[in-house]
Amino acid sequence: MNKDQVKETTIKFVGGIILAAALLAPVFSYATDTSTDTTGEYLDDAAITAKVKASFAEDKLVKGRDISVRTDHGVVDLTGTVKSTKESARATALATDIKSVRAVHNNLKVHSN
Repeated sequence: MNKDQVKETTIKFVGGIILAAALLAPVFSYATDTSTDTTGEYLDDAAITAKVKASFAEDKLVKGRDISVRTDHGVVDLTGTVKSTKESARATALATDIKSVRAVHNNLKVHSN
């Protein structure tokens, strides 16, 4: 092999490695994704969500309100619309009182008539 052939082979080889790395990068990033819940974590979050919704249903102030509840790793996100800041604060308090809740993010919007 002469110098030109060695250079061409080296360029093709390096190009192949770069292409392979680019194609495999999403696979490795998916494999190291720590945000994916285990079955147990998913069930714990589902139980927390159910308990929060049940406490809302039993409470006279927030009962029947348009409040969505989502839980991820014990952190409860509240979204939707309420009629007053008092209702918003009550929803946060109810969610906070549930066992295993680590934090509550209140993203409720107060809609005044």
